[in-house]
Amino acid sequence: MPILDAAALQDFCSRLLEGVGVNLSDAQFAATALVASNLRGVDSHGVALLRYYLEQIEAGDMQPRAEPELLHQSGCTALVDGHNGLGQIVARFGSDQAIHLAMEHGCGIVSVRHSNHFGAAAFWVQRIKAAGLIGIALCNASPVVAPWQGKQGRLGTNPICFGVPGTSPFLLDMATTTVAANKIFNAHTRGETEIPPGWALTREGVPTTSVEQAYQGLLNPLGGYKGSGLAVMVEMLCGVLSGGAMGNELGGIRFRGKPVDVSQFFLALDPKCFLAPGEYETRAQKLTQMLKAVAPATGYDEVLVAGEPELRHEARRRREGIPLTGDTWDSLRHWALKLDVTLPKPMAPKAAPPPPSN
Repeated sequence: MPILDAAALQDFCSRLLEGVGVNLSDAQFAATALVASNLRGVDSHGVALLRYYLEQIEAGDMQPRAEPELLHQSGCTALVDGHNGLGQIVARFGSDQAIHLAMEHGCGIVSVRHSNHFGAAAFWVQRIKAAGLIGIALCNASPVVAPWQGKQGRLGTNPICFGVPGTSPFLLDMATTTVAANKIFNAHTRGETEIPPGWALTREGVPTTSVEQAYQGLLNPLGGYKGSGLAVMVEMLCGVLSGGAMGNELGGIRFRGKPVDVSQFFLALDPKCFLAPGEYETRAQKLTQMLKAVAPATGYDEVLVAGEPELRHEARRRREGIPLTGDTWDSLRHWALKLDVTLPKPMAPKAAPPPPSN
């Protein structure tokens, strides 16, 4: 398993994107967003996705130089058309519009249509919270989830992400399915045969632990009908509200001949509309500490809040490098050869510490 320095991996991914026609600044930004997910330990939404973006562009299913357009603005709301551009570039435009509107009105709500896969939703909420705002990001996705009690895909993993400004690490980024679709797809790519119970269903809607059946079947909604309801909520705020594709009108990043055509929703809220400057941040951190002060249950060392494991992953991977699975490395090597891009040199493995002296 090769281990790469984050900066070297980012530069390499940027050059691959340039190789298929993405302009330099956009390629650098998209590569930064992907590597950010790897740094946080969310490898399913990191550079493993790059092969699919490159395939989409090569096949004409995504426009590498499309520019998002502000179609309409009314008060604190805006509607954006991504024109089938690179998802990270469209999402940057949409989240920045939400930030701008929140700075002006106290709240910014932006609906985006005709976009593409934008990586991890957390990256966009981090962008909003870095501006001192409460952030929410939603996205619809390929129809690999049946509505509750059904057996045909009509909904996506439809992620929900929420984060707060200040020092609290709380950053919730969750699919409305038991696991993200990429966990199934990556297991299939690696040739694995089994997945844990509760992840997926067969084509007939029967629970399965077979990777092949899961790959051909459906994802399990999180918490049964509750997760299914949350997925519909996301779809109502994404595909329906934006005027974009919804349900089984969407494509998928692994299938050619049709744009992915996802919609996204960004909300930025200024806590200073409710509390004195800095008070919300102080109270959010206080709540976080109240939660973390709880005695850990049997089998656990401490109470963690959403976002903490990712922060620890990031600190470690910035020091030690980013490990890539064999299939991800092979796909990057394939595209490097195809586009005549030099592969980055993996980091030398760290020497084991010497045994303690007697």
